[in-house]
Amino acid sequence: MAEPTPLSLVDSDSDTARKLPSNLDAEAAFLGAVLIDNRVIEELPTPIQPHHFFEPLHERIYERILTLIERNATASPVTLRPYFEADEALKELGGTTYLAQLTANGAGLLAPRELAQQIYDLALLRELVSVGRGLVEGALDTSEETNPMDRISQAEAALFKVAEGAASGNEASSFRDAALTAIKMVEAAMNSGGGLSGKTTGLSTMDQKTAGLHDSDLVILAGRPGMGKTSLATNIAFNCAEAHLNWERDGGEFNYGAPAAFFSLEMSADQLATRILAEQAEISSEALRSGKLSREDFQQLSFASQRLSELPLYIDDTPALTIGGLRTRARRLKRRHDIGLIIVDYLQLLQGSGRANDNRVNEISEISRGLKTLAKELSVPVIALSQLSRAVEQREDKRPILSDLRESGSIEQDADMVWFVYRDDYYLEAIRPDFPTETSPPDAVEKYRAWEEQYEQVKNKAAVNVAKQRHGSTGIVPLHFHSEFTKFTSPVTKDYSAWGEG
Repeated sequence: MAEPTPLSLVDSDSDTARKLPSNLDAEAAFLGAVLIDNRVIEELPTPIQPHHFFEPLHERIYERILTLIERNATASPVTLRPYFEADEALKELGGTTYLAQLTANGAGLLAPRELAQQIYDLALLRELVSVGRGLVEGALDTSEETNPMDRISQAEAALFKVAEGAASGNEASSFRDAALTAIKMVEAAMNSGGGLSGKTTGLSTMDQKTAGLHDSDLVILAGRPGMGKTSLATNIAFNCAEAHLNWERDGGEFNYGAPAAFFSLEMSADQLATRILAEQAEISSEALRSGKLSREDFQQLSFASQRLSELPLYIDDTPALTIGGLRTRARRLKRRHDIGLIIVDYLQLLQGSGRANDNRVNEISEISRGLKTLAKELSVPVIALSQLSRAVEQREDKRPILSDLRESGSIEQDADMVWFVYRDDYYLEAIRPDFPTETSPPDAVEKYRAWEEQYEQVKNKAAVNVAKQRHGSTGIVPLHFHSEFTKFTSPVTKDYSAWGEG
């Protein structure tokens, strides 16, 4: 029996280069079809990019074709000729006459889509070869610094990029591409009528302040327990998913929503679903849990349940998730359901890789960096809820500030936006005086009336302090909080003075 071939021999550069999947004839035929009829590119179901070509010369030719077409010029052997007269690789093939040879046989016009699909598929297979080589090299590294779980996470990230059709060694974006993306955002903001260039929160005052949730952004939503962080996060998740559902049904040029993933490390999926049902049916969670519902309440609940049944909102309630595990699950949801918003409730319940467990500050730093990396990798906004330190309770003014973020300044550093949710009525409720009776002294009656008057002014009023925003200004965003069914809405009035901002 023959000995197995050593891995190092199979993986040598020369052998791999010879065996890399490619079809130069298909590339040439496709280029010929495009040069005969530029409209071929517009009809392709699979977008072909220059880096999908195996032959470097074909890559350069196709790149120049795209440039000419984008300038509204015709790409043909004649118009390409000035750009390739000095090309050394082209000279080896007979010079610029090679460009004319590409169009001599019009066979490519018979099946340009099939040729494009083959070029694309072969490019993905070459990427898989590259990922496989990286996997082998990484697995053979047995040094102490190597963490197998990190290797697995890196491999999955590389495979995700291949599945998305992205090269594992992405080149830097040109300023032109980045500028086109920025122009599209501006156009979306103009067409929205409300300055919305990202994904909607479903709250007009929040959208006006932030212009929506932007891809690759890490948003920290922080507050003390009882302020309504989870309620605000579930409201945003529902609103964003519903906007996407409405866009799918009604159409439109711009989609301001997206399927949403909610990672709930604190509450179970059924608890979270009950809360969302209560919010949307506008029935108290207590009434839902106890079953004390009127016929009208039950009808509202049925309607809300029907709406929610089609909602692209996915809940993952896996406890004790590591940041690596969360990223793995998020990639899977992106691949299966094309999620466009991730919410994590909450940051401090995530675990690090295990190497920084002896130092909680380092571990939180690793987690916040991991969340920002996830936002960039999947190109989606990530909202991470965060607890605040008890220092807030010791101050007379209990409005949170950036230094109240618990355990690490890196949270503030990594975040693109930091939101603090705050409700005056929560703290006033905690110091409610006893209700006066007939035997109560006059000062007790006056004290209660003064409290009641102050409470009525702030009842159901919430504020989100946008304390950090890379893309815009900071300031107070007024909201209404319907405490009976834990739902946030934007105030109808334009007078925000009662919220602390005129």
